[in-house]
Amino acid sequence: MNAQHDCATATSKKIRQFVFDKFPKCKNEDFKDSESLIDSGLVDSLGMLDLVTFVEEDFGITVQDVELTPENFESIAALSEFVESKQES
Repeated sequence: MNAQHDCATATSKKIRQFVFDKFPKCKNEDFKDSESLIDSGLVDSLGMLDLVTFVEEDFGITVQDVELTPENFESIAALSEFVESKQES
């Protein structure tokens, strides 16, 4: 259980670092992993494509069209959970 938590933390950190590097406005605000990337206006549709490419390349997963949902890409936390579930399957 603890190893799984460590993995989640590593996944979240990696995604968070990418988001902060790619979308510098996130750094300027006290942005939390649970906050909406889309509703906040920090990530637009092109930014979403960058996120998809990043998770596919960095985590070795394939994101299917049907998986491109707000539930999976709404926040850093949601994206981390999605990536981890894809890696487990």
